[in-house]
Amino acid sequence: MTNEVQSKRNYTVPLVTITLLFFMWGFITCMNDILIPYLKQLFSLTFFQSMLVQFCFFGAYFIGSLIYFLISTTKGDPIDKVGYKKGILFGIFLAALGCVLFYPAASFSSYPLFLGALFILGLGFTVLQITANAYVSLLGPEDSASSRLNMTQAFNAFGTTIAPVLGGHLIFELFSEADGSFSASATKIPYLIFAAILLLVALMISRVKLPDFKTEGEELVKGFGALKFNHLKFGVLAMFCYVGGEVAVGSFIISFLEQPQVMNLTESVSKNYLSLYWGGAMIGRFLGAISLNHSISQGKKALYMLGAAAAVFLVIFSIVDLTFSQISFFLVFIALNFVAFFIGKSAPARTLSIFAAVNVVLLISAMLNQGPLAMYSILGIGIFNSIMFSNIYTLAISGLGKYTSQGSSLVVMAILGGAIVPIFQGYLVDVFGVQHSFVIPVFCYLVILIFGAYCTKYLGHVKQDADAKSGH
Repeated sequence: MTNEVQSKRNYTVPLVTITLLFFMWGFITCMNDILIPYLKQLFSLTFFQSMLVQFCFFGAYFIGSLIYFLISTTKGDPIDKVGYKKGILFGIFLAALGCVLFYPAASFSSYPLFLGALFILGLGFTVLQITANAYVSLLGPEDSASSRLNMTQAFNAFGTTIAPVLGGHLIFELFSEADGSFSASATKIPYLIFAAILLLVALMISRVKLPDFKTEGEELVKGFGALKFNHLKFGVLAMFCYVGGEVAVGSFIISFLEQPQVMNLTESVSKNYLSLYWGGAMIGRFLGAISLNHSISQGKKALYMLGAAAAVFLVIFSIVDLTFSQISFFLVFIALNFVAFFIGKSAPARTLSIFAAVNVVLLISAMLNQGPLAMYSILGIGIFNSIMFSNIYTLAISGLGKYTSQGSSLVVMAILGGAIVPIFQGYLVDVFGVQHSFVIPVFCYLVILIFGAYCTKYLGHVKQDADAKSGH
């Protein structure tokens, strides 16, 4: 489908519907950060053992997308056969099943059963990642794909911002034992509620007319054609590092803030700061959706970004149980985020490199400093993670044409980083302590920095060649 045809169509209703889905799966994904310290205490786990939560959940992304990729190479692209809508609905039903399985896991108080439920939940989100992200990128012109995906990811981040506070309240307080002791049964009702909401979203999507995009006039894509694109292969590595880095940092924030040399906070207080970490991602994604939109003038961009930042900051302030003085430091990171966006000049690849460089500096600061400065450094990483998923994803599948869905499955396969990197960091925590373990994410963000620089040069040349061939 050409950009001219896409730009003339109104995709507002499909985008709103899919955005609601993004919100819900962001919320449930971030619940893992609540489950990790909860299950760690419940089953007396080491840090390494508690990271099996992320290993099973994000490992499912690798298994699911690997299966998808192998099917696409032998039988043709499954999404091209059944359509995006059916693929999205299947992913939702699978995720809902994973939530339901928390009930028997809690009934038997079995850590392996919890891990099994998380694996099924992860498989459902794998299908959604392959279908929904590619679908959003197709709902309009290719040059604004990063902007659209940042907007939907912003609502995904809204879910991750609410989850630590609301989810923490549900599991640590509302459904916990009367005497305050830990019990597996506290997870029963919350995850049944999540399953019901997912099924309601599925019902809503089934009733909404969604445009479908299928390969027309061509044979179904088979073979390993997507692997001929170097920027896709590099994008797979960058996505592995991004998800691994983001998940690892989020997984250890509560433990990091509990350290005596950092802030010595309790879990009930730390979960509010965890919301700030994910809330930063939400702010950055709203700003990214505006900054990377090429149809808005620079003057209006600055005005819209300022208004969006103020509105989202107020939303976060109303959610977290913290005073203004406790979160006012975040205004500095918002200002720094503005500067980084304008230095990036609305170019996805350049902006990606700048944000990755800032995160490297923040991680080093968190490792070397103590007290509030260490805390501010680790929490500031969230706002600079904001545009990374969207930009890496759209840069990786840019120009793939008929190989887009196959390429998308490879990029989603790289979400395996969320399973592998936290496990390695968990091992380092057990050996060297929480603070020094953040050297692992440092290397992750360095890879992302290099990928952004590569795409700035490589994709720029590709566009110039395409313009030369078309006579522009």
